[in-house]
Amino acid sequence: MKLRKSLVAAGALASAAALLTACGGGQIGQSGGDSKPANGKKLMLVPGVQAEPFYISMQCGAEAEAKKLGYELTTQAPQKFDAPMQTQIVNALGANPPAALLIAPTDAQAMLAPIQQVKNRGSKIVEVDTALQDTSVAASSISSDSAEGGKLAAQTLAKLVGDKPGSVLVLDTIAGTSTTNARAKGFEDELKNHPNLKSAGVQFTQNEPDQAATKVTAALSSTPDLVGIFATNLNTGEGAATGLRNAHKIGAVNLVGFDASPSEVEGLRKGEYQALIAQDPASIGQQGVQQAVNALEGKAVTRNLTAALHPITKADLDANAQYFYKQQC
Repeated sequence: MKLRKSLVAAGALASAAALLTACGGGQIGQSGGDSKPANGKKLMLVPGVQAEPFYISMQCGAEAEAKKLGYELTTQAPQKFDAPMQTQIVNALGANPPAALLIAPTDAQAMLAPIQQVKNRGSKIVEVDTALQDTSVAASSISSDSAEGGKLAAQTLAKLVGDKPGSVLVLDTIAGTSTTNARAKGFEDELKNHPNLKSAGVQFTQNEPDQAATKVTAALSSTPDLVGIFATNLNTGEGAATGLRNAHKIGAVNLVGFDASPSEVEGLRKGEYQALIAQDPASIGQQGVQQAVNALEGKAVTRNLTAALHPITKADLDANAQYFYKQQC
């Protein structure tokens, strides 16, 4: 009897071990093996910051595509473009991971660990807009060609300035933000091809409009021959416009912004900006969902996709209305 009871007990333990193995008992931070999230039709979008027209437009494109393909997409964004805030959101997914996470990493290195943890729980990872420095994590990455966007901004500014000599200031956001850093570099590289223009350097604004305004005020004082400013995103552009407005330099210094938010478009119409480099965030969101679904359904996935860029001046403003960003879906 003792032998029989021992065999039964051993069999029960073996069955329990097999069940745990089949269910995937890995914890966050472990490899997870073949663990797959239970939410097979649920997608999560974590943009860089909430209430920003670029990311709202991305969300609209992603939601429409998810609905079309029979998936449910939920969006949750940090209050600021901040790695610790975004990390809190991503870490909270660990207990109930989505089938796929679409994310715009707020820091190319700091967001690696939390995103990797979600991947370890079985979620597919798709980067939208920004990307991790480690290219092994995401199944696909969709963004504008930021370096090309910076180059396009420099070419546009050079046309606006003409042969007039002078200095040009670049306003970047946060060191470690893949997209804006690449825009700044692309701009600086292209500026070397225009001998009448010289760089006044790159200033970081921490993605805060008031800091951008302060940087512009300081540059106007220290650089009398300032003829142009390139603002690498919405917040730096709005701050730069404020700085120029406060100094009564609107129109005297050419401002080229990146993106086409409602406030930027209105600023271009009023002459506060001389040009905008518009992205297509709705397309980025749409393609992000497509790649996530392809990864989940075992279809072909494209590792890197590039969305188009569109230079807009006041002269062709209305003709490019399809690229204006939304404030709500």
